[in-house]
Amino acid sequence: MKTGSNDSPRILIVEDEASLAELLAYNLSAEGYGVDVAVRGDEAELKLAESTPDLVILDWMLPAISGIEICRRLRARPETKTLPVIMLTARSEENERVRGLSVGADDYIVKPFSVPELLARVRALLRRVSPERIANRLSFGEIELDRDNRRVRRSGRDIHLGPTEFRILEYLLQKPGRIFTRAQLLDSVWGLSAEIDERTVDVHIGRLRKALSRSAETNPIRTVRGAGYGFDDRFEK
Repeated sequence: MKTGSNDSPRILIVEDEASLAELLAYNLSAEGYGVDVAVRGDEAELKLAESTPDLVILDWMLPAISGIEICRRLRARPETKTLPVIMLTARSEENERVRGLSVGADDYIVKPFSVPELLARVRALLRRVSPERIANRLSFGEIELDRDNRRVRRSGRDIHLGPTEFRILEYLLQKPGRIFTRAQLLDSVWGLSAEIDERTVDVHIGRLRKALSRSAETNPIRTVRGAGYGFDDRFEK
């Protein structure tokens, strides 16, 4: 499974617990990252040989090749020596944490963990290694979106959005002027596994428009009949 645009930071999730891998993929995609998933160690090795992501979320215990061994191999190769790695594990003992970090993991999270904490660590690690790839704030024209504080403003006034409308706006703001199909919005905002009718997108777009625009204000969201929705590139002018 792959999601995300070509210029989004790309994250490889290596996790054999299907429900957890799906949860992480959904939430990372909603944050705007490109996501790929491997469920076995040998599958991860093949994906890493094909292309190098911007970050790896790596489970400790995997079929075929362990996460510890994959991390060790990544650090032994010049092209992946500095690749950011977050290790996931059910092992909470201090000596196990030390072992995980000693083979080259940049961060270590013990299961069960909160998804917001993982997302915060992903952002912090990406910001540290490539600050130009992950911005705290997105803005276009009069509209500003603060990812960390989950805050939206237009011309200085606060805009109150529900979580789904926030994710739609965040996604559209990453590519002003580009038109996204309803299917693309469903995949990126709700997740590939979501069983939601495409008309649901229209409902949430309507709510977003209503929240963003007072009666005399320009509607920043453009509709292309038969194609989809996008942030109007004329809005910045």
